[in-house]
Amino acid sequence: MKSNIGLFLTKRAQLNARSEALVEVERKRRFTFAELNERCNRIANALIAKGVGKGDRVALLMMNGVEYVESFYACAKIGAVTVPLNWRLVPSELEFLVNDSGSVALLYDNEFDEAVAELHSQKTCAKHWIRVGDNGCCPGWSDNYDEITKSTHGDEPATVAEGDDRLFIMYTSGTTGLPKGVVHTHNTTMWGSLTLNMTCDMRPGDNYLQVMPLFHVGALTPAIAIIHNGGKLVIMRAFDPNRVFDVISGEKCETSLLVPAMLQMMWASPRREELSASSIRWVLSGAAPVPVSVIMDYERIGIEVHQVYGLTESCGPACVIGAADAVSKAGSAGPAFFHTEVRVVDESGEDVEVGGVGEVIVRGPHIMTEYWNRPDATAEALRNGWLHTGDLATIDAEGFVYIQDRMKDMIISGGENIYPAEIENVLTGHPAILECAVIGLPSEKWGETPLAIVSLKEGETATPEDIIAYCADKLAGYKIPRAFEFSSDIPRNPSGKILKRILRERYAGQAAEQG
Repeated sequence: MKSNIGLFLTKRAQLNARSEALVEVERKRRFTFAELNERCNRIANALIAKGVGKGDRVALLMMNGVEYVESFYACAKIGAVTVPLNWRLVPSELEFLVNDSGSVALLYDNEFDEAVAELHSQKTCAKHWIRVGDNGCCPGWSDNYDEITKSTHGDEPATVAEGDDRLFIMYTSGTTGLPKGVVHTHNTTMWGSLTLNMTCDMRPGDNYLQVMPLFHVGALTPAIAIIHNGGKLVIMRAFDPNRVFDVISGEKCETSLLVPAMLQMMWASPRREELSASSIRWVLSGAAPVPVSVIMDYERIGIEVHQVYGLTESCGPACVIGAADAVSKAGSAGPAFFHTEVRVVDESGEDVEVGGVGEVIVRGPHIMTEYWNRPDATAEALRNGWLHTGDLATIDAEGFVYIQDRMKDMIISGGENIYPAEIENVLTGHPAILECAVIGLPSEKWGETPLAIVSLKEGETATPEDIIAYCADKLAGYKIPRAFEFSSDIPRNPSGKILKRILRERYAGQAAEQG
């Protein structure tokens, strides 16, 4: 069997034809592996009929749903390269991604009609436009997804790609500048799936709650791993902190990946008590440091929260904290995943001493092959077989990694290195604080000083003095923020990462210290 990701679905349709493969919650649609595979073949053959073939890029601008999954697998089968697009972007940003990737086709949901019409008017490189959904009318320059799939057949297309052939280009979130296209192949993605399945307690037949947007690697790789393993994807179009309880109960979901903000919203819900009686065994949580208080809260009701550290460039996996250590090693992202090596190195590339801070580097068969059309950035990131992440961490004697921060986010105050993630972890333990972000402000006295942007829980109050007092026995004096902003608007990208670039712009020039 060729190492073609599309054939994973084909094989499941042969082995588990009548087993449910996917449930689309909002539209109440259910598909067996045989049904999902047949639908996948139809869009694959429709794309072939339009001249789309091996190496051609196909952009997807869709919410989570069956059309997203089957389009991805269709492209895999025919050797096309999927380009997942972040549907939160504005048309000018989408235009950059479509043109940078050289996408020849764009498949899109009808709710993005306005943005896509603007894209089309800009004369992007896309030649084929395919619209999903019945609402409204298809413009003359676009095909209707259902019509073109119904007019073709569901036979298996010829498999023309495998191994080191490109599978998808996923653009990084662009928190520091223009997005870079991370290239993954059939092989790197297969190893990403195997790495998840070999490390985590993913059991054949598990019902996996899919709420993260599929344009993100933290959603796409687990979805591939679940199909690889014969489980069922329970898909929500987007996360709803109240509806999610009904979905978990109704579909008996056992596992999921939820970013810390989602876990916190669920814990703050009036329906929180339902979690303790739910079918959930464990959840992965990443994209941002998971507060120790969140891990402990869920542990008390029998749900394991496994903090995971990963990157688009690693197809997801890098480090994960296992069930046995989730509490005793709280705050750690754990050791490396199966099939993965992780080191923490100094500026000369030597391993740091235990407890020392250095850059995280990662190696494994699931690492990206390149940044699309960016040889300079590729050479900077991939050195001597290792992916240089730009993330700072410490490592203990047992190989457990503790992420400190991005290198660019480190604050240097009075000659001391301050890692915002450490401060944020303490602040989120305050009973009145819902979430927070810490950035550096210029200080005439210290060079830089921490500013804490704090969002309070509904109905709670806290003053800077209260928070400083709370931190007194938890942080060294030079780490305690003396400047505070209270805001309910802490910007995040779709994967849950706080956009500190925006916060630095928002609070530029602010007075450095308030206490």
